[in-house]
Amino acid sequence: MKEIYEYKEMIFSLVRRDLKGRYRNSILGFFWTFLNPLAQLLIYTFAFSVVMPMHIENYYMHLFVALVPWIFFSVCFTGGARAVIDQQELVKKIYFPRHVLPIAFTTSQFVNMLLTFVVVFVVLLISGMGINIKSICFFPLVAVTQYIFALGVTMICSTISVYYRDMEQIFGILSIGLMYASPVVYSLESVPEQYRHILSLNPMTIIIVAYRDILFYKKVPDLHVLFVTFLASLCFMIIGWCIFEKKQRRFVEEF
Repeated sequence: MKEIYEYKEMIFSLVRRDLKGRYRNSILGFFWTFLNPLAQLLIYTFAFSVVMPMHIENYYMHLFVALVPWIFFSVCFTGGARAVIDQQELVKKIYFPRHVLPIAFTTSQFVNMLLTFVVVFVVLLISGMGINIKSICFFPLVAVTQYIFALGVTMICSTISVYYRDMEQIFGILSIGLMYASPVVYSLESVPEQYRHILSLNPMTIIIVAYRDILFYKKVPDLHVLFVTFLASLCFMIIGWCIFEKKQRRFVEEF
C-alpha cells in the first residue's frame, strides 16, 4: 500500500487521461457522460412503463437512481477486463506496481458515476421530489461501499482476462444476467418473498436498495445490512487484490 501511495500521481494521471480521452474527437465530447445513462433511462422507462408497466409511481426516477450505479458496476465488470490488457505496452516497458491500472480504471468510472449523480440530484429538485438532508448524509457510505466492491471486481476480471482472453466476452453476457438479478428495473418488493433472500446475497442488490432508499424513498437505509455489505465488499476487494498480486508477476509473459 505504501508503494501504491508513492505512485498516486500516476493514478491521477491515468484517471485524468481516461476522462479527457474517452470522448476525444467526438462532437458532443464530455456530454456523453450524461447522455449515455439518459438514453438508457428513456429506453428502459418506455419498456417498463408502456410495454410492460411496473405500476410504480414516478418510475423514471425509481429507475434512474438505480441505473446510474448499475452502469458504474457493469463497466467495471466488463470494461475492467481490459484494464491491464489495454496498457500492455506500458506494462512491458517500465516498472510500476501493476495494481495502479485497475485502481485508475475503477476510479475513473467512479468519478464518471458521481458526475452523473449530479444530473440525478438536479432532476430530483426540478421534479419536485426533492432531497432529504438526513438520508443524503449516508450517500457517501453507499458510494464508498460500491467503489470498494467494484475495485475487487475489476482486480479479478482484469487478472483473468490476461490469461483467458475469451472471458471478456463471457463477462459481457454475464453482465446482462446480473442486471436482472439485481433490482434495477424492478423493486425488490415485487420479487416473491421466497426468492428475496437469494437476491440479497448479491452485494449490488443491497447497494441499489440503499441508493433507492436515500434518493427515491428519502429515508435512511438499513444501516446494519449496509455495514455487513461494506465488510463483505472489503473482503471481496482483499480477495481480488491477493489474486491480482499473485498473478501479476507473469503478466509480461502473457503479452
